[in-house]
Amino acid sequence: AGDKSAKSGSDGARLRDYFTSCMDSAGAEQKGGTPIAGILADVDGMTSAKDLGRKLGWLHANGIGGGFNLFAAQDARNSESVIALIAQGGLGLPDREYYLRTDSASVATRDVYVRALGNLLKLSGDAAAEAHAKAVLELETAFAKASMTNVQRRDPKAVYHKMPLDSVRALAPGFDWNGYLAVRNAKVGDVNVNQPDFVRAFDGLLASTPLETWKAYLKGRILFDAAPTLSSAYVKEWFALRQALTGTTEMLPRWKRCIAETDDALGEILGQSYVKVAFTPNDKVRMQTMVKNLRAALGDRIAVAPWMGDSTRIAAQGKLDLFAEKIGYPDKWKDYSSVKVMPGQHYTNRMNANAFEVARNIEKIGKPVDKSEWSMTPPTVNAYYSGSLNSINFPAGILQPPFFDSKADDATNYGAIGAVIGHEMGHGFDDRGRQFDGKGNLRDWWTAADVERYKKLADAVRQQFNDYTVLDTVHVNGSLTLGENLADLGGLAVAYAAMQKAYANQPRTKLGGFTPEQRFFLGWARVWRNLQTDSDLRTQVQTDPHSPAKWRINGPMSNLKEFHDAWGCKHGDAMVRPESAQVRIW
Repeated sequence: AGDKSAKSGSDGARLRDYFTSCMDSAGAEQKGGTPIAGILADVDGMTSAKDLGRKLGWLHANGIGGGFNLFAAQDARNSESVIALIAQGGLGLPDREYYLRTDSASVATRDVYVRALGNLLKLSGDAAAEAHAKAVLELETAFAKASMTNVQRRDPKAVYHKMPLDSVRALAPGFDWNGYLAVRNAKVGDVNVNQPDFVRAFDGLLASTPLETWKAYLKGRILFDAAPTLSSAYVKEWFALRQALTGTTEMLPRWKRCIAETDDALGEILGQSYVKVAFTPNDKVRMQTMVKNLRAALGDRIAVAPWMGDSTRIAAQGKLDLFAEKIGYPDKWKDYSSVKVMPGQHYTNRMNANAFEVARNIEKIGKPVDKSEWSMTPPTVNAYYSGSLNSINFPAGILQPPFFDSKADDATNYGAIGAVIGHEMGHGFDDRGRQFDGKGNLRDWWTAADVERYKKLADAVRQQFNDYTVLDTVHVNGSLTLGENLADLGGLAVAYAAMQKAYANQPRTKLGGFTPEQRFFLGWARVWRNLQTDSDLRTQVQTDPHSPAKWRINGPMSNLKEFHDAWGCKHGDAMVRPESAQVRIW
């Protein structure tokens, strides 16, 4: 932000001007809601439901959700091909269950949502804001009822319905697809419609929902999206909903919010500066060595897995050999030269960045897959496995303490980032990832007998986590979190084996009074320890495929003999599951 020498139009100037425009709180107060006044007026100008095609097209082209989602994605059954994908959407709350549950917490959250939406509509000049907010909730409840659950969506075969565009039109003949696609500048051939029933229901709602409700709905999407960039009156309503969902008592400082937003908008410009100071070439070499050791350890486990037959074993080893790995940052950086960033224009800058990213995605339809691309920015504290690319990905943001520490001993690092590496590799063989082959294609490549043996193990893990009580009567959702729990369990076991290889010719020296084996498990526990409100836990259990941190630690460790031996645990101890209930994947 202090770089005055960056020339106008350069990436340095983009970074500077974006961040400083976000930090301009005085400017935001002065402008109030004027940055979105013209957009809201356009929505008010709608004369019929047919106008929804172009209006939704504009929202989607600018990164604002509503109704459904359409974007470019790899064809799940032909991973070399990029096609259009249509998925359910349209909800202002995080998940369908928020609309359908009748418990007091869900009812209270809906009340906060309607109140915040009504207040935002009132700020925009809507004289019937309260009534319109209630009508929007009814419309979104209809969307929720037509939506698949997050557990159902985990099955890649259940969300694959490839069809020509004419068949999509037949699913929703009342929607102006021509107008929508023209605004999106989308040249669409075949489409994977994740949830055809949702598209049919959406079409029915086009005719049955009053135009004024649709206007209020679209304005609500625009307002909630824009609110964090506007004056404090708008921010207050946005934060009221955040409070209800997370239980947080105060907002992050503005500078932290603006760094996060800058990363979201210009992440690979920010990333270039970030990796210069936060991720050294030596760090990358050490990570590459760990990945190599984890690959070897997983290969050893595949070779002896008792539930895997010979033909599946050979194919699984082939898939492991084809794993692509991305560490730290892309080899080729994104070109942001077409993104216009202006001093003092926070909302416009954000929209320009959104429009750039959305257009970049849509342009991929019908083109070869670029396997070098990342779906996370370098400063992101996360990692991921891509089934369609068969790749494991570790941004520089997660390759920092406590996950990865160049000054720490091997045991601690193997228990932290090593287990994360094993976790991401494990996703290639979890309940979902196992359905994609080494080239990233959705197909059956396991024998039926191997699938049944694996499902039996997976069902035991599902039940283990279903039994964990998080709050009152709220339990972990073992079905929603199954893939992540399997990856944690397998990742720890494989990382432990890799750690043992790393220490093969070294003395088992204690550090801080702990053996390497104990430091390994302390490394895993340390990366997940956190402080979390009850409201945030409730939201996580309903929406997040990851188990709460406590169970990510205690759940897999209680299955592992390696943990029991490291700490001298005995049968009957809290961290030792009964032998008949212990589960081992790798």
